Amino acid sequence: MTTASVLPPPPPTPAPVAGAPVPGGDQPLAPRVRIASPGRIAGAVVHLAALGVIGPGILGTLFGLFGAGVGLLAALFIGVIALVALVYALFAIAWFERARLDGLYRLGLPPLRPRHSPRTGFTGVAHTIWLQAIDPGQWRAVASFTIATILGLATLGVAGLTSWGLGLMISPIFGWSHPRLLGFVPLQGVAAPFVGLLVFVASLAAIVGLAVLHGVISRAILVPSREAQLEEQARTSDTRRAGAVRAAEVERTRIERDLHDGVQPRLVSIGMTLGLAQTKIDDDPEAAKALVAEAHASTKSAITELRQLARGIHASVLDDRGLDAALSALASRSHIPVTLDVRVPRRCSRPAEAAVYFVIAEALTNAAKHSRATGCRVHVRLRDDGTLWARVEDDGLGGARIVPGGGLDGIVNRVSAAGGTARIDSPQGGPTTVEVSVPCAS
Repeated sequence: MTTASVLPPPPPTPAPVAGAPVPGGDQPLAPRVRIASPGRIAGAVVHLAALGVIGPGILGTLFGLFGAGVGLLAALFIGVIALVALVYALFAIAWFERARLDGLYRLGLPPLRPRHSPRTGFTGVAHTIWLQAIDPGQWRAVASFTIATILGLATLGVAGLTSWGLGLMISPIFGWSHPRLLGFVPLQGVAAPFVGLLVFVASLAAIVGLAVLHGVISRAILVPSREAQLEEQARTSDTRRAGAVRAAEVERTRIERDLHDGVQPRLVSIGMTLGLAQTKIDDDPEAAKALVAEAHASTKSAITELRQLARGIHASVLDDRGLDAALSALASRSHIPVTLDVRVPRRCSRPAEAAVYFVIAEALTNAAKHSRATGCRVHVRLRDDGTLWARVEDDGLGGARIVPGGGLDGIVNRVSAAGGTARIDSPQGGPTTVEVSVPCAS
């Protein structure tokens, strides 16, 4: 099984605007958010107050699960269940925290998705849990939730001071004759409303400060810096460029092999047949006619091979009628039955459609040639996140491996060049599954 993932390279363009999509890239740069705007400060205060109420209970539950898991490890099954529950409880909190902050500040955070192992069986399950447990994005979100809970408790405490200051301000109206500061220092005359005003203003300022601090800390924890994003884009650009070069090399090698092993020998044979017919045309016209007819049939076969080779380089129906029609034509030419399920309501970019088309074509070819499959299922979807997803599964013998220059290597490199991810799962005994995701606008 192989998993590969890269991002596309940004071409030379003017300096990108924060929050706008980067040309040639999948993710926009981190938007510049006005954390201190009045609306967001008010929203942050409400969030902090709510977290101050529910946050301690949630964190207490997490510590309880951790303690139960560690304490019951001797009773292996129970302890492991508690620790697994802890891992996915942390994921749920992290997902909630990212959604909360993105809704409040419009940070442009993608939704947190559970991690999956490329392995299969019990090892794959254990590896999936481990990948989820060490997911850095999950832990950053949990840290943000914890800090927000602490700030929420502080906000509730300061809100109590605000109420107390307001009470002191209006104490003369209700005839409170002996108010005391902190329960000890008596306040006489105008001292009570004056002190109340100071406490009220100071506590309101503290609440605003806590709300702004919450926004600053949350952004610092969950949103990578502009420099880090540009560095990551530079690294992934090199990866994608290498994938594109490798895909071109594999495709060139395939074309050379097909020409050398197929069309070229046939054309040589046609030339020899016509030459032999030329020598017999005077002495044995009937034999010459038979040779010309043989050359004519071979010529038609060569034309068919060239047409198939050209279709493998460029599928014109893909440009003219879209992915659904192109895949229908591909399935109709397949040597094994293909169940096709394509749900793509709109056109994607040509590189994305071409990458998915050729991945499916190569997977069907491999299934027909090597896996002894009797059928194939193809599913294609345009997902909500703008990703073109495809899955090809055959019922063959499995055991496929990525060999440099081979068909599976071409799949990985072609998808990498389009900025997507590829996963190939082919255990011994089958089935073989090829799953790819490509940005629709790649």
